[in-house]
Amino acid sequence: MTNTRKRTSLLGAAATAAAEAVADALEAQARAMAAPAPGPAVTSVPARPKSPVPVGATPERAGRAQAKVRAAAGTPSDAAGRASAEAPARARDGVRAPVSPPPATVGRAQVGGLVGLLSRESGETLIDQIVRSVVARIDDRLLRGGARMPSIRAFAAAHGVSAFTVVASYDKLVATGYLDSRRGAGFFVRERPSMALHAHDAAASATGGWAHGGLGGGADSGSGAGGTGGRAGATTAGRRALSAFDAKPIDVVWLVRNMFRQMPYQQMPGSGVLPSEWLDGAAIANALRAVSRQNPALLLNYGVPQGFLPLRQQLQHKLGELEIAAAPEQIVTTAGVTQALDLVAREFTRPGDTIFVDDPAWFLMFGSFAALGAKVVGIPRLADGPDIAQLAELAALHKPKLYIINSVLHNPSSTSLSAAKAFQVLRLSEEHDFIIVEDDIYCDLHPGSAVQPATRLAALDQLQRVIYLSGFSKTMAANLRVGFIATSLERAERLADRKMLTMLTSSDIGERVVYKVLSEGSFRKHADRMRGRLDGIRAKTIRQMERVGLKVDQAAPAGMFVWADAGCDTNVLTEKAMAHDLLLAPGSLFSPKQLPSTRMRLNVAAMQEPAVWRFFERELGKS
Repeated sequence: MTNTRKRTSLLGAAATAAAEAVADALEAQARAMAAPAPGPAVTSVPARPKSPVPVGATPERAGRAQAKVRAAAGTPSDAAGRASAEAPARARDGVRAPVSPPPATVGRAQVGGLVGLLSRESGETLIDQIVRSVVARIDDRLLRGGARMPSIRAFAAAHGVSAFTVVASYDKLVATGYLDSRRGAGFFVRERPSMALHAHDAAASATGGWAHGGLGGGADSGSGAGGTGGRAGATTAGRRALSAFDAKPIDVVWLVRNMFRQMPYQQMPGSGVLPSEWLDGAAIANALRAVSRQNPALLLNYGVPQGFLPLRQQLQHKLGELEIAAAPEQIVTTAGVTQALDLVAREFTRPGDTIFVDDPAWFLMFGSFAALGAKVVGIPRLADGPDIAQLAELAALHKPKLYIINSVLHNPSSTSLSAAKAFQVLRLSEEHDFIIVEDDIYCDLHPGSAVQPATRLAALDQLQRVIYLSGFSKTMAANLRVGFIATSLERAERLADRKMLTMLTSSDIGERVVYKVLSEGSFRKHADRMRGRLDGIRAKTIRQMERVGLKVDQAAPAGMFVWADAGCDTNVLTEKAMAHDLLLAPGSLFSPKQLPSTRMRLNVAAMQEPAVWRFFERELGKS
């Protein structure tokens, strides 16, 4: 009988090793960004920089952990190097089954040259060197589908590595679809289809590599952030594939889909995230490593539906700095602000109810609310907040249940709510009995009221009629997917139950990482650096926009967005930009009415590419 406790500890060790591998990869990426011109490296294995194989960190430790997990679970590993093959096909029911010819095998003379010379000083683990080299040979058809790989023992002897290293390498190749593991027979090259790339695969190839975009204004990249740099010129064939893939109506789904395409951030002036090199990857790596070294059982269990308690206690302090009083029991963690909005809408509206949003506003929620059966009505947004006269008139007419608003650094204009408007919004909320949902996702990018006056509704109301939302996708890491809701105790309990019924819990690992980063105190300086970088390019970028023919009538002194007027239908302009592999965010998508607009949202952090300026000069007729 398998010892359950032993198996759990082995799984915990494997999870810890995996977390440390991810942390090491993040740290290596952060070092590469900090030192863009490193000295020459030892290249003992042919380079394949575009390989999708993830980078590991500790080969011997990871190999041992994975081998032990396999042994505990009873899965095939061929760790002893057994090369016995299964018997030929047997006759069944009196009929002899056809016997297939034996698969090709990598010969003895080929084993030593299968991956070339391995280096223990190259900065890359032995496991990743082996994986990368085998992937290259399979992709180049030097290893054919169906070929039997050398046994674990033969490979290890030929290349002077341990059996555990070979096991871990083969397991990675199985996990990424390059090898098949057959019980009792060994490892074989997986048959790969020879058909042409799908359009979206061709698009990824054309834009070059594994850079990624970010969700416009609500996610990262995101990563949620843009790629790590480098321009990728699309080939003619790639552009044809892009055209075929993107020949669809420009709507919210179109923009979100294209923001997740594998494009460098320099080609995405309509993106809603900061470049990944602006973020603190080293801090995330250190926090992830620290979390992985805690009790391994913590990595294997569910978290708490309301969220990791130390993080909620840390958020209590963060909210206190904003003059919002909230106990940990009033805070519910979520998988980003996107999920927070969805939970609130599901809990406090029913099909047929009306939800107010700013017009313009973050576009993704329009479709989300409509899918719930809600009627979405836009309130005109002015430089200092909503049009109060329109809000009063439409509230009396529609009797809304919710009003979603960016008080600070409004998306897409980067304007903020004045104190006078905040007071009037709260008064109308009480008069017409609707709940205000304050989306403060850009909180950490705001420099303070000394630079841009701003009033948070939750600070005035103290969470009576206001539900406050925020998160860390813009300033820490979109890929962690950590956001939170702060509200009254009664509403917090309802939302925690709704979250539990929807997804049980959010990621406890991600929440522990965010807690580690926040509690160590370096995040404040990181936020200062991001604001400083935006301040350093904002005014210059706006002046350049005006020179090429874009009108900027609301030049906010903070934030990453500019709500510019192109003087023409920006849907048409966006289609032309896509033909040049540039992604714009047309104004029509930011209104619930989705009508043609001359406006567009531009991200000043993604407006530093000369090709972007050349496009606007050519299309808008200015130089």
